[in-house]
Amino acid sequence: MFSVVNFKSVAGLTRLDWTILTIAVLLRIWGLDWKPAHFDEGINGWFVDQMKHLGYYNYDPHHYHGPLHFYVLFVSDALFGRNLWALRLPIALVSCLSVFWMLKYRDFFGQRTSQIAALALAVSPAMVFYGRYSIHEAWQVWFNVMLVWGVLGLWAVGERRHLFAVIAGFTGLILTKETYVIHAGCILLAFGALRLWELIVPSSPAQPWAKPQWTTLDLAKGGAVAGIVLLFFYSGNFLNPTGVSGLWLTFGEWFGQTVSEPKHTKAWDYWLELMAHYEWPALAGLVCGFVFLWPTREPVRFLAILGAGVLAAYTLIPYKTPWCLISILWPFYFVLAAALEEARGRAQPVAILLAGLLIGYSAYLSAGLNFIRFVDFKEPYIYVQTSPEIARLTEPLLESARRDPTYYDVSGAILLESYYPLPWTLGDFSRIGYFGAHETGEGKTDNWPLTLDQDFIVIEKDKVDEMLTRLRGDYLEREFELRDGMKTCVAFFRRDKFPGLETIKKAEAP
Repeated sequence: MFSVVNFKSVAGLTRLDWTILTIAVLLRIWGLDWKPAHFDEGINGWFVDQMKHLGYYNYDPHHYHGPLHFYVLFVSDALFGRNLWALRLPIALVSCLSVFWMLKYRDFFGQRTSQIAALALAVSPAMVFYGRYSIHEAWQVWFNVMLVWGVLGLWAVGERRHLFAVIAGFTGLILTKETYVIHAGCILLAFGALRLWELIVPSSPAQPWAKPQWTTLDLAKGGAVAGIVLLFFYSGNFLNPTGVSGLWLTFGEWFGQTVSEPKHTKAWDYWLELMAHYEWPALAGLVCGFVFLWPTREPVRFLAILGAGVLAAYTLIPYKTPWCLISILWPFYFVLAAALEEARGRAQPVAILLAGLLIGYSAYLSAGLNFIRFVDFKEPYIYVQTSPEIARLTEPLLESARRDPTYYDVSGAILLESYYPLPWTLGDFSRIGYFGAHETGEGKTDNWPLTLDQDFIVIEKDKVDEMLTRLRGDYLEREFELRDGMKTCVAFFRRDKFPGLETIKKAEAP
């Protein structure tokens, strides 16, 4: 029941709370570096490398994502080194913070409801899978959970901490991704839709807005801090003032991408398909939301409407990538938990069994996806993922450099149009050139060096014959897949520089 009774007495965590958090941490930290770096992770890591040279993150509105993630990655890199584990650790911790913040909703919905919702998020295949990737979406989940917690707190109690949670959550969303406008708009529209529906079917019980226990000065202080934080990050810690204009320029770029980018365009029911495949607790919560159209607690109705509104907004956008799903799912966990809690009074054994089946099956799928099939390209969540076969290129280079640091100075030519995460994975090598293709009046043509005699060369297999006309030297050859959706690639290693590699075939000098 939505109540302020014992509001301050639930601040401590119970044993079950700690168990849920432990599960969340283990699922996100164990084997964190098993998967090869994802395409987007390679880009994010490369940006961090550039920060080391510039001294700040050079925000570009064409990149659509805010600067906070890169500064946190920069700190992780400085503390733990330049490696995949350090690149992913911040997001794993942020994903765990989302679970912790879900438990704080006990202030409004009671302990059992918040625990069921937090456990569903802790084991969700999507939340775990994308909580183990160094991409922005896990930040968005945490800041959304914080923002809505603050809104519900202002509604129920009206304390200063809820005001500051709203300011911090919204500021964090702005620092994370341009899609903050979707979530902020959906919160406002959810209140409007709730008020309209209550004219037809009133809530039972209704929840009046609490008298504010904060002042205009508190709002001004919070707003001032938020403004300074936004200026700091978007201006590149005040070293790149023009970056601030990206706060509004990004929407033109983002809108153009979402409506005109065919590569990631998906059908309208894409999110529902993913939920039906992996996310049964959230899908059940979506269904339960229709039950709450009839008289029930007002805040539960609000979350049901908010979840449906965010789902509808993301459905209307043609541009869809699977990691965006985690920003949609979390309200449905509370709706499901509230429905199970209400059913428990009438049919306790059935409610307990249903909760166990839904969350247990979700945990089963999550374990298989994250620790067994994490590079199985048949899995819908595995999207633009680098293949483990990338090691056929990278291991000879990295192992040689570990044994002899002079190998960091070997020369290389990457003749691929799409080559991430290689610029980050091989970022410690100082003499690698990346040569894709460029547009000319006659269409696409290569911009390769006229003579190819580097210590190693990488190219797509169907372009090898063309490359051999420029190759000078005796090379060993290895085929590999860079990622799903790309053609087979071939790595050529100069024989005298990398002796001992198996010969697939000899690249003869013309």
